Amino acid sequence: MSTTTVETSADVIKKDAAAAAPRKARGRGERSTGAVLASHGILITASLIALFPIAWLVYLSLGPDKDDYLHPGGIWAKMTFDNYSFVVQHTEFFDWLKSSLIVSLGTTVVGVMIAATTGYAVSRMRFPGYRKFMWVLLVTQMFPVAVLMVPMYQILSDLQLIDSYLGLILVYCSTAVPYCAWLLKGYFDTIPFEIDEAGRVDGLTPFGTFARLILPLAKPGLAVAAFYSFLTAFGEVAFASTFMLSDTKYTFAVGLQTFVSEHDAQRNLMAATAVLIAIPVSAFFYLVQKNLVTGLTAGGTKG
Repeated sequence: MSTTTVETSADVIKKDAAAAAPRKARGRGERSTGAVLASHGILITASLIALFPIAWLVYLSLGPDKDDYLHPGGIWAKMTFDNYSFVVQHTEFFDWLKSSLIVSLGTTVVGVMIAATTGYAVSRMRFPGYRKFMWVLLVTQMFPVAVLMVPMYQILSDLQLIDSYLGLILVYCSTAVPYCAWLLKGYFDTIPFEIDEAGRVDGLTPFGTFARLILPLAKPGLAVAAFYSFLTAFGEVAFASTFMLSDTKYTFAVGLQTFVSEHDAQRNLMAATAVLIAIPVSAFFYLVQKNLVTGLTAGGTKG
């Protein structure tokens, strides 16, 4: 009987010691299970909210009638790809595609070149008024499109660039270059100045140093600038609809407006065209996505 009592007391002592032992503290940066589940739930919800408009647009594009958007529940029973075939075969879709790619890629190449040289000059060279120059670029972004439309039209008319791809590219560069110059200036600031000095020791000119040493290191920043310039030109409507007069030179953004008139609205064809428009943008994003995240974060680490 006494043996049983001793064993029972020992067990009680062990249980009390285990209960009194301190729990293992979480490491620095380690989150609890509840926090992990909450963060994943928030991210999943945000992803669904972001994807819903795209999924809804694709769903509406499968409706055969132009008024199906008023009764979306009936689309499921009569889904068809006829809208896509009609857009490709019976509209100026490929003319819009050609115009959009010419203008967007032209804006990307010209705009990034100008912004890169501007950002590098302000980052590395100390000429009179270099700080004010960057603020002047920023001020140009404060004017609304309606204010800029008339003077830009007059300038392009004097240069005989109305209804030309070059004129529209120059107009878009006036929008893309200031932002990209600020972006790349911040990225160039993160590249050590010793690299420039090493280039001069090796006998390179300032432009040779920029082209051969700095630009390869600045690929992430250039990718962000290129993506922004491409999207700016690809989706712009106001300037394109004003300066491009020929139907064959409409960009996608302007071409979409032809599906809606005062007395008719072919929203099924508009939805199908909008889905097709997303393909070139997605392809361009795939090309630059490797450097995109790095470029978005690195440019803001040093001011």
